[in-house]
Amino acid sequence: MPIASPLLRGAALLGLSAILFATMGVFIRLASHTVGNEIIVFARNLAGLLILLPVMLLRGEGTFRTAVFGRHLWRALTGLTAMYGFFYAIAHLPLSSAMIFTYSSPVFIPLVAWVFLKEPMTVRAWSAALIGLAGVILVCKPDAGLYNHLALIGIASSILAATAFVTVRALGATEPAARVVFYFALISTVISAVPLLWAGRVITGQELLLLAAVGILATLSQLALTRAYALAPANRIGPVTYLAIVIAGFYAWALWGETPDAWAIAGTGLIFLATLVSLRRS
Repeated sequence: MPIASPLLRGAALLGLSAILFATMGVFIRLASHTVGNEIIVFARNLAGLLILLPVMLLRGEGTFRTAVFGRHLWRALTGLTAMYGFFYAIAHLPLSSAMIFTYSSPVFIPLVAWVFLKEPMTVRAWSAALIGLAGVILVCKPDAGLYNHLALIGIASSILAATAFVTVRALGATEPAARVVFYFALISTVISAVPLLWAGRVITGQELLLLAAVGILATLSQLALTRAYALAPANRIGPVTYLAIVIAGFYAWALWGETPDAWAIAGTGLIFLATLVSLRRS
């Protein structure tokens, strides 16, 4: 297979996206020591908007026109709520465990598509969803109050992210990718600015650098991921995303001395299995 094949380029870009996302998790954890979740989420969305707005302006006024703003709004509401949950998990769980929530979202996509798009659910899809749910529960070890709380946030965030992905698929029938990403950044920035009315404060120069890193890394990761799936099908390169969990685990060990226990490893294995089962669906 030639090195420049779309499959290898797609896998390489998806690997880059995973590395960038795991690195973003480090900066979220560092920022969360002094900055509230509301400010971190707003900074991430604002950075994305500032990066995308010049691109949209260069493409002309017609790039902004949409006849399905309601769908864009729904995608932004579900995706933004999931983002609050993911970032909260990164601040309060071992980093590699928190990454599980993001990468367990595909397991729930068939279930969400069944509810909203009336797509049929196969036995394989039901099996994948149940296996993935069991894996998330094992990662969170919901035997103590804190982990029960985080387990609920993590599972809800994964389902909401799956809902956002399904909405993107529905938008793709009429909307170009640039418009979909832009409206998510725009709407999410406006909505996430509201909590700053009571949670906002003046940030220090060091905090500003950490927040800028979060926003830039998240946007670059999303762009790399979008391009990767444009080059190669998800069922061929999808498992590469699990590199983020490995990288996050290395960061967590090197920076904070975190090591996953047997429950977390078992849960990760179940989620990986569930995702492979999902990707093998036709």
